Amino acid sequence: MYAVIATGGKQYRVEEGKCLRVERIDAEEGAEIELDRVLLVGDGDAITIGRPFVDSGRVAATVRGHGRSKKVMVVKFKRRKNYLRRRGHRQDYTELEIKSISAGRKEDISAS
Repeated sequence: MYAVIATGGKQYRVEEGKCLRVERIDAEEGAEIELDRVLLVGDGDAITIGRPFVDSGRVAATVRGHGRSKKVMVVKFKRRKNYLRRRGHRQDYTELEIKSISAGRKEDISAS
């Protein structure tokens, strides 16, 4: 079973038991959180698509930790103008472990 969730302005495909990094979520390490912005739930050939979200669709996850990603260098440069600006950026993230996926009522759509 898999699902597509929306969090932090991005969409992620998640499966039970898998880990993923998402934009930082304010939650303690080890806390159980519930993501309710579920866009799609798939279980074999049965696919439930939300409009825009799946009714009563839930993804339960555990917060494994917080961190910062690798540095990305941003460089602004204009030739012959003595203009060079360098700036580094490290994005905060939260690592989640997906515990369970549940969908509300089913609207089955067969893949053609």
